Amino acid sequence: MLKSKVYVKKTRKGGVMKVVREHYLRDDVWCGASHCMNCGQTEDNLLDPSPQSSSKLCSFPHYLLLDTNIVLHQVDVLEDPIFKNVIILQTVLQEVQHLNASVYKRIRDIISNKERKFYVFSNEHHRETYIERRKDESANDRNDRAIRTAASWYDEHLKECEGGNDEESRIRIVLLTDDKKNNEKAKLEGIISYTAQEYVENLEGCEALADRLARPSQTGQEESDGKKTRKLVYPEHLPLTKIQAGLKSGRYLQGSFHRSRENYTEAYVFVHDGDKQVFVQGLVNLNRAVHEDIVAVDILPKNQWSCPSSVVTTSASTENVDDDDDGDDESTNGGDGNDLNKTGGSSKVMSGKVVGIIKRNWRPYCGVLSKSSKPQGTRHLFIAAERRIPRIVIETRQADTLEGQRIVVSIDSWPQHSKYPVGHFVRKLGVIGDKETENEVLLLERDVPHLPFSAAVQKDLPTMPWGITDEDVKSRMDLRHIAVCSIDPPGCTDIDDALHWTKMENGNYQVGVHIADVTHFIRPGTALDDEAGNRGTTVYLTDKRIDMVPGLLSSDLCSLRSNVDRLAFSCLWEMTPQAEVVSTEFTKSIICSRVSFTYAEAQMRIDDPSQTDEISTSLRHLNKLAKILKARRIDQGALTLASPEVRFHIDSETHDPVDLQTKELKETNSLVEEFMLLANISVAKKIFQHFPEFAVLRRHPSPPPANYDILVKAARSKGVHLEVDSAKSLAVSLDAANIPDEPYFNTLLRIMATRCMMQAVYFCSGMLPEEEFLHYGLATPIYTHFTSPIRRYSDIMVHRLLAVAIGALDSYPDLLNKDKTQKLCNHLNFRHKMAQYASRDSIDLHCQLFFQNKAITEEEAFVLFVRKNALQVLIPKYGLEGTVFMNKHGSGFVFNEEEPSLTVGEVTYRLFDRVLVKINVDKSSTENKFLSFSIISKKCMTAGKSNEPVSKKTKIG
Repeated sequence: MLKSKVYVKKTRKGGVMKVVREHYLRDDVWCGASHCMNCGQTEDNLLDPSPQSSSKLCSFPHYLLLDTNIVLHQVDVLEDPIFKNVIILQTVLQEVQHLNASVYKRIRDIISNKERKFYVFSNEHHRETYIERRKDESANDRNDRAIRTAASWYDEHLKECEGGNDEESRIRIVLLTDDKKNNEKAKLEGIISYTAQEYVENLEGCEALADRLARPSQTGQEESDGKKTRKLVYPEHLPLTKIQAGLKSGRYLQGSFHRSRENYTEAYVFVHDGDKQVFVQGLVNLNRAVHEDIVAVDILPKNQWSCPSSVVTTSASTENVDDDDDGDDESTNGGDGNDLNKTGGSSKVMSGKVVGIIKRNWRPYCGVLSKSSKPQGTRHLFIAAERRIPRIVIETRQADTLEGQRIVVSIDSWPQHSKYPVGHFVRKLGVIGDKETENEVLLLERDVPHLPFSAAVQKDLPTMPWGITDEDVKSRMDLRHIAVCSIDPPGCTDIDDALHWTKMENGNYQVGVHIADVTHFIRPGTALDDEAGNRGTTVYLTDKRIDMVPGLLSSDLCSLRSNVDRLAFSCLWEMTPQAEVVSTEFTKSIICSRVSFTYAEAQMRIDDPSQTDEISTSLRHLNKLAKILKARRIDQGALTLASPEVRFHIDSETHDPVDLQTKELKETNSLVEEFMLLANISVAKKIFQHFPEFAVLRRHPSPPPANYDILVKAARSKGVHLEVDSAKSLAVSLDAANIPDEPYFNTLLRIMATRCMMQAVYFCSGMLPEEEFLHYGLATPIYTHFTSPIRRYSDIMVHRLLAVAIGALDSYPDLLNKDKTQKLCNHLNFRHKMAQYASRDSIDLHCQLFFQNKAITEEEAFVLFVRKNALQVLIPKYGLEGTVFMNKHGSGFVFNEEEPSLTVGEVTYRLFDRVLVKINVDKSSTENKFLSFSIISKKCMTAGKSNEPVSKKTKIG
């Protein structure tokens, strides 16, 4: 049966186009019940013929049929194995896919698990369940009616299947919906219908499952706690229609909401169309926006603009859920109730207030439970590990067992009358401080895909034993006779780059960078390719690595290990002894690395004059060329910045850190870096030349001048002048910024300069003008990533472009689709950023584990930032940073914003001051494992007096 729909629509050019849509209806769509003799079903994931019921409400056997809102909001409950024999309608699945991609993936995962018996019924293509949309009927109302129609049809269909069975013993359909109107209409139509709460709370032996129910949102006017109607705390959000009209007229701006990590009463909204950012201060103006929500913001009159506070605050850990009963909390209506939070001094910035939420970007959050002070209370506060997330009110009967545990919670709503959002418990992760639990937390918080590779991905791997074929030899340049070597960190198994140097007959040099040919094994459109694209990058934690591709590729077949033949993609230069590039050639190749060096081993070869073999000679020449290349880059304005890095020595049995030290960089680090940079630049030029609209490139935007304010002020406090108008002038200024008595001063400045930088990002060349391709930090007009395809999907994309450019691969449509390419670049930028955060979190975690069982340690530190109530310090020995909250009891504070400096009593702290700090683990904290920092004394540039200690806790991170 065919249904046709004809309508006209206006084109962009003003014309009219006739559109005909055909919808096919069938009589042979299976119902999915395995005992049904009327449907000719052959699937093996069918509904059971005798479904067991553990429900007090439904003692009869039944199949559950889910409404869209149940799938969208109660997926945490549906993931419990108690739910089996469930019907998911095509209508519901399509709505969920349109509204929430994350939930859609989760419900698809449940459907694919055959043990769960979740059956998808194509009601939109069944002749008896398809319905037309009525005149003046909304799409939502039509879909609700379609769900009820399908439920009624199913019930009658099953009745026919079972013939003589009476009403009490036959299988019935139970509709679950949290939509009040849909529930009422279903019951009027004779459909058995319950809300999720009614059904779940009546499941026998599943009392804890009720904690995972998402609570429906209620308005402040409707909700009463039995004593008084709760007053409104926040302004009402504007409806979407008013927001859209305001955005169109220019009254409101749309942007991404980013709450401050240092002060929970402040945030910035980064406007989508343009480079504006709007400052928002005060919880009323924040108006229930949660970090990363898409919001509409109204710009305040200029006389109401303010400036960011210099106070470091966190949402007080002493807060209790019972405080939520009164809405007029001081912190809600202003700052945090602290005089220090009053702004002044600094120039005011464009300020605004959140007037509506365009899109909620809530996700499951990891953290800990803060129990209610009421003995029998079921409402408790959840404290998220991410400091930018507000406290969340949840109801649970498991508070005693969840105390001291890491748990996961989801937000359901944030009513106007509540200081906090309302959510529900999802699951327990493990004991606070346990290394495996904390690793799981950081991976979940940073959204790092870390489950084992699926069977579909494993199917795409080459069969073993694998070897290079005759066809490979014919189609590639055979470089196995050349003395190639690799240089990597100790213990590296995913070796994706190697180098060589040889002298040519004309006196010039041939220099080669050889990169693992990962694309030989990963073909476009396969499950392996999709998984690598989704993961985006390998994530390096302190004690383990989470691979982008399976270990068979990353540590074996693609890894350029020594003394085995490997497929490579080579970049070959003819170079003069002065490191001038004469010509460049790209080719698919076969290599056999002679030696796999660590940086230290390669350095020993270079430094030992008795080593005169071919490899040692190559390393020395490569090192000389690298020094010339580096000097040339720096002369062009490339920046050399710094960040505190540490290396942990891990116990081989317990895998706990037993020692740590700052990483020592050698000449060989720079040697490898220079040739990788040169390869990336060479490849960028090549692919942009061939694909000016579709090249995958990497840009590093120049920072706005305001980003440098704190750096310039910090240098000025020590009598050093910095020029920041260009990368070149900044590089020259940093090179000259030295204080004779403080050798670490220059490193501190470079660390601060790193914080001023913008994030480097991948992009599609057709999306930006060429003048915006600049990589600011490297001072090169064009750049990409080519040299690490084992651990970066961006490099795989670049390899494919380069292969097509040199005729080694046929092109395919997605390669030349700039919209898809840019979308994938955006995804990779997110994954790359999250991987960096996860690596830092792992270092922080292992710092806590390292100090956990140690006696109190005293170390020298430097003041990096001065706030009104705190000092940010860096301990160079461990690359450890932390905030010392100063104790304001006694003499009080005097904060000088211009200098900046903080005077506590008779002691004045300034930027880059040396201080002696005490480090120990504070085990009294109920929220997390904190490292506790105490200032023992201020150390002068030269020998001088020590000052009285001022101690306060700090959290690493």
